[in-house]
Amino acid sequence: MDLSLLRDHAGRVLPAAAIPELPNAYSGKVRENYDLPDGRRVIIATDRLSAFDRILCAVPFKGQVLTQTARFWFGETADICRNHVLDNPDPNVVIGQRLDILPVEIVVRGYLAGTTSTSILTLYKGGARAMYGTRLPDGLRPNERLAAPIITPTSKAFDGGHDEPLTPDEILDRGLLTPAQWEEVSAHALALFARGQAIAAERGLILADTKYEFGTDPDGRIVLADEIHTPDSSRYWKAGTYEARFASGERPESFDKDVVRSWVAERCDPYRDEIPPIPADLVFETALVYVEAFETITGQTFAPDLAGASVLERIRSRLMPLFGAV
Repeated sequence: MDLSLLRDHAGRVLPAAAIPELPNAYSGKVRENYDLPDGRRVIIATDRLSAFDRILCAVPFKGQVLTQTARFWFGETADICRNHVLDNPDPNVVIGQRLDILPVEIVVRGYLAGTTSTSILTLYKGGARAMYGTRLPDGLRPNERLAAPIITPTSKAFDGGHDEPLTPDEILDRGLLTPAQWEEVSAHALALFARGQAIAAERGLILADTKYEFGTDPDGRIVLADEIHTPDSSRYWKAGTYEARFASGERPESFDKDVVRSWVAERCDPYRDEIPPIPADLVFETALVYVEAFETITGQTFAPDLAGASVLERIRSRLMPLFGAV
């Protein structure tokens, strides 16, 4: 990375991407979405950093890193599974096929890791051995490699609720997926994860776990949606230090994106209190972590797109051909 170039342009952030000329706007935690009448969806990755059910700050280059990392992986896995990407007119933008998103989020885990209430490490520490339709043996240690990757599906809460752990039997009994759909998304997820682990290993990384979202197109075909193997959707560890750190009981070395979240949590109750101003150098440090992750994962040099007076102006100029598609 060109550190001086990144520092000189650290003020080029995209906290929001409101484009009134595009129809059917929907704003997510990180992405702005616009549904075109012809069945295409415009997805713009902003630089927002979300945690504690709120937006903490905007991290320069984050949206570009996420979009370009996913673009790399969509290309590397296109032979395994259809994906929603139709075009990438800008480093922060995907034009994809609009899908009916399946109500089950597929998480694949290769290691006993995680911190959330639905993670297998949290459940294991609580005494559970049967989880997600799988039984784990006694005696596993935190961050230990599993005998084989497992799928740990959760319900997808579209209404802002909490995701809930599911077993394959529950998925079928509740009619969330048909047996054929469950078989197909399971096979795709395990194959995508295997490809991801193999390419990550070539980069000196361990892909410990990741999540996938699938949808169906108008013909009912299963299509990979959202993002794939990005720093936000996946847990990556550095392979060179994993064995020594595991042997000593230390957490694996990773791309630590939690520096901002940890800083906030140490200073207030982030669910109740007003968030204090976050130092600019801390935000920039987080930006460098995202850039390092992109370069290590893809093997490419990160080059910020500096066209236009601002990131939003650049994106608007490249999406202008769509303004009449209303």
